[in-house]
Amino acid sequence: MTRIDAHQHFWDIARGDYHWLTPELGPIYRNFLPSDLAPNLEAHGISGTILVQAAPTLAETRFMLSLADNSPAVKGVVGWVDFESTDAPQIISDLAAHPALVGLRPMIQDIEDDDWMLRDNLTPAFEALIANDLTFDALTFPRHLENLSALLIRYPDMRVVIDHGSKPLIRDSLIDDWAASMKQLAADTNAFCKLSGLVTEAKPDWSVDDLRPYVDHLLSTFGPQRILWGSDWPVCLLASSYERWVEATETLLNGLTPDEKEAVLGLNALRAYGLN
Repeated sequence: MTRIDAHQHFWDIARGDYHWLTPELGPIYRNFLPSDLAPNLEAHGISGTILVQAAPTLAETRFMLSLADNSPAVKGVVGWVDFESTDAPQIISDLAAHPALVGLRPMIQDIEDDDWMLRDNLTPAFEALIANDLTFDALTFPRHLENLSALLIRYPDMRVVIDHGSKPLIRDSLIDDWAASMKQLAADTNAFCKLSGLVTEAKPDWSVDDLRPYVDHLLSTFGPQRILWGSDWPVCLLASSYERWVEATETLLNGLTPDEKEAVLGLNALRAYGLN
């Protein structure tokens, strides 16, 4: 079985641009680099990963690409570009010349204006992303889903992956509004959705049963051919070990056929990011 971790991070705190990463985050306030992840990949038969940005800087994107150059397990990098910059199209084209760059992710969840993604001045950046055959990673909250749907309809040729199921409010047991929005988005667009990041949206003492309604809804609306699994390591360590999330996933996917499991656990990531 092809297994791909479609969402993981590396960081070196001394680089200084991870402004959200503070000592209060305890277990993840240290460096995490390829040698730290390797034992987890080996233990669970994971042959490759998608490395995703954790800082809104070009410097971090170039740092990740340099790691990919020397880390065979990294099959693709999702970087960051200032979509509002007038130079964004040229910067995107230049970055896309690196074979490891597979996508871009503005940190929408941290942008104060919920309508930001629909601004007209972002059009050149979105068009450059599409022209360079890159994937758009949507880091959103449930309140962004109506705008995200409008964005995807505006750019029907754009490959899109919704990160972390758009972060449903699992710890508060809120599901109805999120579920309706995700169902509509799945029906109206061709977006993929990541089965990742859910444990940090749940209560500290989460169980598989807490996650099940949300995972079942994603599987029923997007289908096993548009869901891709990711660990969100090392952020997941705030709520779960890598191993525990792998075990939870196996339980949550128990009703799928072997082919459907292989799609979710690996093959869909290759499709979503345009990888061979």
